[in-house]
Amino acid sequence: MHDLFVEIWESVRRNKLRTSLTGFSVAWGIFMIIVLLGAGNGLMNSFNQDSEGYATNTMEIYGGRTSKPYDGLKEGRSIQLKQADLDLVSKRFPDIVDQISTSISRSGFTMTYGKKYYNSVSISGTFPGHARMNRMEMYAGRFINSNDIAEKRKVIVLTHLAAKNLLEGSTDYASLIGKRVKVGNLSFRIIGVRHAPENMNDRDLFIPFTTSRTIFGMDDTLDQISFTFLGLDSEEANEEFEKRLKNALGGLHHVAPDDEGAFWINNYFTQNLQMQKGTNALRKGLWIVGLFTLLGGIVGVSNIMLITVKERTHEFGIRKALGAKPWNITVLIIAESVAITAFFGYIGMLLGLGACEILDQTVGQESVDVFGQSIKLLVNPKVGIDVAVEATVLLIVAGTLAGLVPARKAAKVRPIEALRAD
Repeated sequence: MHDLFVEIWESVRRNKLRTSLTGFSVAWGIFMIIVLLGAGNGLMNSFNQDSEGYATNTMEIYGGRTSKPYDGLKEGRSIQLKQADLDLVSKRFPDIVDQISTSISRSGFTMTYGKKYYNSVSISGTFPGHARMNRMEMYAGRFINSNDIAEKRKVIVLTHLAAKNLLEGSTDYASLIGKRVKVGNLSFRIIGVRHAPENMNDRDLFIPFTTSRTIFGMDDTLDQISFTFLGLDSEEANEEFEKRLKNALGGLHHVAPDDEGAFWINNYFTQNLQMQKGTNALRKGLWIVGLFTLLGGIVGVSNIMLITVKERTHEFGIRKALGAKPWNITVLIIAESVAITAFFGYIGMLLGLGACEILDQTVGQESVDVFGQSIKLLVNPKVGIDVAVEATVLLIVAGTLAGLVPARKAAKVRPIEALRAD
């Protein structure tokens, strides 16, 4: 084994420039695969960060505008959701609808706590199921419960950002539980502090739905209806249920069965499926681009080894004349090919992982404002060490295959012909 390494080193030492250029193409290929996969992961994480706060089996219903006349009513009517719609959804589909909720929101309030102010907050009246649907994390206290709804309690759930402001930067959120704050001219008792995504400028303060209806003097109109569902585990099943749901709601509002504009349904399950298809296609595309880049390096290794075989034909003839077996020649060429790809592939892997770290510390820290939300360009643009090692192992296997053709050519050299070669 020692003699084999010595021979490989001597071959590389005699052709420093050629080996370096070939190694660079190999390192560049594995470097590009890792950087492309890291950037792709960062982009997909950025796309996914806005949906992390929702249960994937959630639908939201909004009133739209009719697109065609029906039942003596003209097109272009605005559809306003009402309490009857909420009751219909929960009672018509009891085997599918799990948790159901709705909301009434009003914005533009200022919250005060002693001498502390927190501006531009919104009051949203909702139900207990809202916390589960939005995967809400409570930092202190609790969310709204059924007793709050039944008794129309004047209680409120703050965001941790609002709580931190009231506490002058402190995170002792539990100290606020039971205290009272004023929102506008209304006083509420704090029952909980929840997490709020900082990149979304979330300023919603939640109160019981029944309380909000009393405070705002609302009738039975609703802003939206949201619910989690069970048993719909395919895109086809979700599409079929959405049609049934629209038809049921359309019967209350005298809407044509095929009117697609009267109601808008936001289905996080089908959105998640589409996102998965998109991310899989993107990941495959990045792998294809990276592999073609890597292929250039592997072809370079194969060509270099063919040149090496041609240059050392005389040497191989002498070896065989002295009793060397074809297998010995084959192992020597393949080992040199593997050594080049493994060494430079390892360097490319380390550089690629380092580049991903740099991406995370530079571009990964930048964000853009989209519709009032701060969205990061790349979120955790890194590649797992397992993926990097797999790519490098793939490279070594490819290097082995790249050395097979030159090795077989070297093994077939006849001693008499080799000794005559220049």
